[in-house]
Amino acid sequence: MKNIIVYSGPMCGYCDAAKRLLERNNLEFTDIDVSTKDGLRDEMTRRANGRRTIPQIFFGEKHIGGYQELRELEKNGSLFNLIK
Repeated sequence: MKNIIVYSGPMCGYCDAAKRLLERNNLEFTDIDVSTKDGLRDEMTRRANGRRTIPQIFFGEKHIGGYQELRELEKNGSLFNLIK
């Protein structure tokens, strides 16, 4: 199973929703709060091809996008195919 990484921040409803969605599907993930250390937002932006909004979600090295994209993967049934 691929590592799931969620770049998030404080007081972010979409970040919370993304983490709840992953938990609801019994998927373990690493939460990286970009506000806790200098350089984390730059790291996220670089990995996400310039996207600066949070959350940004990765399955292994594959950039999934934000909450909306994650939710769409859950709705269309392809969420588990991407983490194999």
